[in-house]
Amino acid sequence: MSTGHRLCELTTVSLHVNDLETNSQRDDPPKPQDRVNVSEGGGLILHTNGTVNGESSANPVRKFEKSENHVGSGADSISASGEAKLCPVHERELQLYCSTEGRLTCSKCVSDGSCQGHTVTELVTRATVVKNQLVDVCEKMQLQALRIERFIDRMLTAREKAVQTDANSARERVLAQVNVVRNALEEEEQRLLEAIQREEERVEQCLLTQRAHWTHTLEKLTHTRTSLVHTLTHSTDTMIVSSNEEINDRIEDAEGVGEPRDTKQLTLNRGCSDSKLVVGLWASALLLGSSAHRLTTLHFEAQTVSPLLSLFNDQCTLTFLPKRQRQSPPYDPARFDTWPNALCSPPMSSGTHSWVLDVGTSAAFKVGVCYSSIERKGSGNAARLGYNTKSWVLSHYEGDLSFCHDGCNVGITVAKKLKRVGLLLDWPSQTLLFYDPESMSVLHVVRHAFSEPLLAACAVADQSVSIVH
Repeated sequence: MSTGHRLCELTTVSLHVNDLETNSQRDDPPKPQDRVNVSEGGGLILHTNGTVNGESSANPVRKFEKSENHVGSGADSISASGEAKLCPVHERELQLYCSTEGRLTCSKCVSDGSCQGHTVTELVTRATVVKNQLVDVCEKMQLQALRIERFIDRMLTAREKAVQTDANSARERVLAQVNVVRNALEEEEQRLLEAIQREEERVEQCLLTQRAHWTHTLEKLTHTRTSLVHTLTHSTDTMIVSSNEEINDRIEDAEGVGEPRDTKQLTLNRGCSDSKLVVGLWASALLLGSSAHRLTTLHFEAQTVSPLLSLFNDQCTLTFLPKRQRQSPPYDPARFDTWPNALCSPPMSSGTHSWVLDVGTSAAFKVGVCYSSIERKGSGNAARLGYNTKSWVLSHYEGDLSFCHDGCNVGITVAKKLKRVGLLLDWPSQTLLFYDPESMSVLHVVRHAFSEPLLAACAVADQSVSIVH
């Protein structure tokens, strides 16, 4: 295929690209400045106004002419000034191209000059190759421009519309979800406040009843006592003996009064303010909110680690030891000598703290908190986590999960075995919360008036448990 014919196709593609811009542009008549003509000598000339694909070009497209006679014409060796380029050595026209040295040369240089034995082609042949390469490049550029134009007109426009639609949907979804949470929270707030109000009124009514009862009883008792004292001090022996039955009745009434004592009915039931919804949102806000609390940096204290356990060098991993691997560590009053327990530092007595433990490999473990004053020696419940008044732990044993405190177990149902257990201690609200870090679901909540600094505690009876930082 001749260069002129390929240039004709290239011009057609270029004009086709310009025709794809907009409907209004397609309806416009062709401009006189953009046309393709054939010269009188059969040459192909591309005239352009300097605009390609809607963009202005500072360099107009070159004009290539096809000559009837290529071989030996020397037309391509004419300089821009119209003079033929001559060899500086032999002063002959440069009608050949040396591929070896990549330069123009003359026939004399090829026959017995510097280009002797080199790969040489005619200048017109080399020029045709270069022109064909340029045509290929221009065709690729025009096709790429067409693809870019289509990408802009179709893909980017579609994406702009899709982004607007998706953004509006996302906004509506967020507003709808927040609105549901807000409405549910407002309803729960109203319910809890009403429940607290009812509980407060109940306790106040009980207090009023008790006050009225014991005030009447006190008056009755005082009157009986005064009467008996008067009888004792102002009656003769005959009168006392004759009034013995009456005196016994009064004494019996006084003895039947009983002793006043405090009961649970006289205190506010703290459970009236319990709400899984509020606790869940509260915990999520502390753990996931924009000002989420960072994990507290904890480590196991080596002097507290039971001889049944091994503490890794990082002071964050406890491993239960088989009997043959156990050793007798030096005596330390802080060490648990019987139960497989260990305590962490630092102690916590203010602020908000959270930490996570990896329990995925262990089938028997306890994680929680305890007072530093917990017993360390012996096999009694005083040193057993969850079986005394000084420890609060989440226990997993034989596939069952439960909360343990003072020997009382509260079963907890989970869909699958926990890989990690998270703890959140909020000292100002005196709240201890156990949660699943994977699903962020609350496992158990403890509200207690802690009277001593708390230490993170752990017991391991299978495999390993690690603090996650």
